[in-house]
Amino acid sequence: MSDRDPISQLSQQLSAIQEQLDQFTNRFDSIENQLEDLSPLSKQISRLEDKFLLVADSYRYETLQQYLAEENWFEADKETIKLILDVMGKEIEELTPEDIQHFPCKDLMTIDGLWLKYSKNRFGFSPQLKIYQEMGGNIQATIEQNQKLVEKWGEILGWRKENRWLPCKELDFSLNAPEGCHPSRWWNSPYGSKMTNFFLGRLINCDIQ
Repeated sequence: MSDRDPISQLSQQLSAIQEQLDQFTNRFDSIENQLEDLSPLSKQISRLEDKFLLVADSYRYETLQQYLAEENWFEADKETIKLILDVMGKEIEELTPEDIQHFPCKDLMTIDGLWLKYSKNRFGFSPQLKIYQEMGGNIQATIEQNQKLVEKWGEILGWRKENRWLPCKELDFSLNAPEGCHPSRWWNSPYGSKMTNFFLGRLINCDIQ
């Protein structure tokens, strides 16, 4: 019996240690699950903080809001370019694709939100991005500057027809236009598809949706 007692005691100690480890593991899993549950809440709080920060800067968007409220999509389209340049503090000739990588997410959200509100969710950056992603577009595609994907995307948005990009004057500036058609003029950049891909990448990184 004496020879087996130490072994029995050791076995009991090991069992106790294993039980404690199991308890710690369960607690860790519980904490991990709680953190996962808090992640969406954290994103929501971050979005609300961004919206509160915009209140003091709301005057900047008054003209865009007015055009959109009047359903004057043509003028709202031009105003969107002015806003982007105003936010960046540059003229259209000076703005590069590399600059757009640093465009403030909160301003993208505001411009997009106004387009969504007054177009009944038909127009805006988020519908454009949603269509792009549904086609398989992602960050890697923007880095690779997948031209074929951009061309197919342009066809769905109504920007491209019969293997050519349409001039802005030929687009439909009404609610009958394809979903995501506007804002459109901004995408017609001197840098071509490079700016398109860099801007799509920025929309993805800003989690515009």
